[in-house]
Amino acid sequence: MKQRVSALLREKLGREVVLEKPRDRSFGHFATPIAFSLAKELRKSPMVIADELASSFSDVDEFSSVEAVKGYLNFRLSEDFLAEYASWALNNAQKFATQEKGDKILLEFVSANPTGPLHIGHARGAVYGDTLYRLAKHLGYDITAEYYVNDAGNQIDLLGLSIQLHGRENLLDETVEYPESYYRGEYLDGLSRAAMEKFGAEIFHDASRRRELALWAKDEVMQIIVKDLADTNIHFDTFVYESTLYDDWDRVMHKMETNAPGSIYEKEGKVWLASEAKGDDHDRVVVREDGRPTYLAGDIVYHNQKFERGYDHYINIWGADHHGYIPRVKAAIEYLGYDASKLEVLLSQMVSLLKDGEPYKMSKRAGNVILMSDIVEEIGADALRFIFASKKSDTALEFDLAEFKKEDSSNPIFYIQYAHARIQTLLSKATCSREDINAASLKNLGENADSLLFDALLLPEVVEDAFSSRQVQKLTDYLKSLAASLHKFYYDVRMIGTDDEAKLLKLMLVVALSLKTGLSLMGIEAKDRMVKEEEV
Repeated sequence: MKQRVSALLREKLGREVVLEKPRDRSFGHFATPIAFSLAKELRKSPMVIADELASSFSDVDEFSSVEAVKGYLNFRLSEDFLAEYASWALNNAQKFATQEKGDKILLEFVSANPTGPLHIGHARGAVYGDTLYRLAKHLGYDITAEYYVNDAGNQIDLLGLSIQLHGRENLLDETVEYPESYYRGEYLDGLSRAAMEKFGAEIFHDASRRRELALWAKDEVMQIIVKDLADTNIHFDTFVYESTLYDDWDRVMHKMETNAPGSIYEKEGKVWLASEAKGDDHDRVVVREDGRPTYLAGDIVYHNQKFERGYDHYINIWGADHHGYIPRVKAAIEYLGYDASKLEVLLSQMVSLLKDGEPYKMSKRAGNVILMSDIVEEIGADALRFIFASKKSDTALEFDLAEFKKEDSSNPIFYIQYAHARIQTLLSKATCSREDINAASLKNLGENADSLLFDALLLPEVVEDAFSSRQVQKLTDYLKSLAASLHKFYYDVRMIGTDDEAKLLKLMLVVALSLKTGLSLMGIEAKDRMVKEEEV
């Protein structure tokens, strides 16, 4: 709707127009302050300009009224326009709220080390990234979801050592001494047993085979990670392994030196990236004294590879603790000859979890973190996805599991699902046919019905706004608001057996379409029936 109104105003006024939604619906569906920006150009007061512009829209069928109020132009959409758009949406459900943007986007998210199962911090970034991905797909972007597997470096060697120690202690009944840093958790028991079956017990004592064990184990852990993600309806198009990148380091380093002399230099037996000149706190080491590239070197190769693939835009979702890492990566991108502004880094804050008001106990399966799979098992994937999408990703999130087990209006995902199921129950009780419902007019239903219809048809602009602002919580807020409007309308208006039954049920179909589409964009399947049907 907003796009249509914007196009009409652009055609009428010959310029782009800022559209707003009045807080008070009685002022209209949309408003614009265009008169204020024209005042200097036309040398008239905004009030006079607004009055003149309002009168020029009398022949536009899409508006039932255009009023000038204190310099603003307020537009009320006509019943004909709303009814026509609603019928189109119902007849083209798969196209509802879609666009054809076309730009190519590479979206990298999760990218957790393959050294253990995903914890709830990873889950937040995973849900955020997947929801952005779904929104972008719906808007017609050519977007690729990518997981960068950090399978090189000390953390992989530590995985091998941790399995060896765990196996010796728990499978061979030996006394072992653990280092200060090592991986722990019940998942190591499964890995140790599988390792003994595959390699034999001697694998736990042979330090020379620790790397072999670690490389096998990280692939096993990746299978756990992929399953945990799939259980939450999150899937990736591509996986890139850090271990495959370092063979390209010499070429990439030469590319930087050639493109930006001085961007790479040697000092103290190390190779440095001159990132301070590009806004970093200080220059960074990319090759150690012993010739081994650092983690940053891998990221430089990876981002060079990304840009060589030729996307229009690149989005990385990182944990908030990576904030200081952004300038050095962008510095390298510029030294490689690319436009660093094409890389957008979004940060995801950690999560605090409660259960009945008390801190949630750590999982023995993880050792010292709360596992994503534990929370999915306790409250379900739908609730987890909704929670993690319901607040800006770069702000702290605290929630109580008990709230998302309730089957009442205090549980937002239940409240929204119940709204969709309630509509299906109404339709099952209809005394008129589906053909009669689809053919019914949505005119002359009254102010409350018109308001609900408008709210239901707002989904397209919510989808675009949620993606363009990177604030997926705008979608959850919209769905909660629409569900609340539906429940209130259900109690206020009798539908079955009335003269307007077909009209009202057609309105219900439009609301159901928006609820179902919105939930789908969050990776959640709308329910047609709730197991426990209580009043909400």
